[in-house]
Amino acid sequence: MQTILGANGQIGEELARELKRNYTSDIRIVSRNAKKVNDTDTVFSADLSDREKAIEAMKGSEIAYFTLGLPMDTDLWERQFLTIMKNVIEACKINGTKLVYFDNTYMYPQNNEVLTEQTKFAPVGRKGMVRKQMTEMLLNEMEAGTIEAVICRAPEFYGPGKTQSITNSLIFNAIKEDKKLKVPLRDDKIRSLIWTPDASRATALIGNTRDAYGQTWHLPVDDHKLNYKEFIALASQVYGKEFRYSVIPKLFFTIGSLFNKNAKELLELLPRYQYDNLFDDSKFRKRFPEFVVTTYRQGIEQIKKEQQSAK
Repeated sequence: MQTILGANGQIGEELARELKRNYTSDIRIVSRNAKKVNDTDTVFSADLSDREKAIEAMKGSEIAYFTLGLPMDTDLWERQFLTIMKNVIEACKINGTKLVYFDNTYMYPQNNEVLTEQTKFAPVGRKGMVRKQMTEMLLNEMEAGTIEAVICRAPEFYGPGKTQSITNSLIFNAIKEDKKLKVPLRDDKIRSLIWTPDASRATALIGNTRDAYGQTWHLPVDDHKLNYKEFIALASQVYGKEFRYSVIPKLFFTIGSLFNKNAKELLELLPRYQYDNLFDDSKFRKRFPEFVVTTYRQGIEQIKKEQQSAK
């Protein structure tokens, strides 16, 4: 059995479909209010901050995928994420379950440095510190040999369906609502964006590759790196209409944070938009050369098709 923790989110849902397509029909869906993704799934509703529930959730599982997220609330992250991570690790050890941890880049330095799996953690802000502590907790267990695990790390998402990200919110949601597009801070800095279904497919592949364990892997992105100006120009080509956009300065977000909780939560993530975001996925590409990465054009075409079919 393979178990997905946080299976009804943007990564977990597509992961369940990919596991069913290519690896196994014996899938357990775990979340606070678990719902089947595939007809053959079993479901287990659990709050993983409860140690006993976490242990029960992984009973009989060969592999568990940690894809759960929490709302963008720093206080909530600090209260719950480390406890959840500790419980999941403990549950895997007790049940003899391998762990596939879906990670993000919040703990990385927010500058022009090329980001590799060896990049030193240098978080900016409290959310980045929480993600650093979670990852280091797992790395310590891996180095001690107490758990068989692998880390899959992804940069910012863009994509269809449930995808949530700054890019989706400011660009694709604006297109859908026929509003002027927005870009945070700079439109001339390279962005490394991962197509959410690619992130899920790559995670499933790594989780079912025996020699991938004991390592960290950067998940694959389109290697034709674009800045927001070029990305929006490509979207204009795909949609057949010229999209206007405005670049939102940091001061706007700072003032907004005084009145809007969501804007306040975004502030610590903004520095990365002042620099080129250079996410190196060469390790994955070398090990899995057959993996076909969705290009930005293909991704935008799929988003357009989804938006048109929803009308």
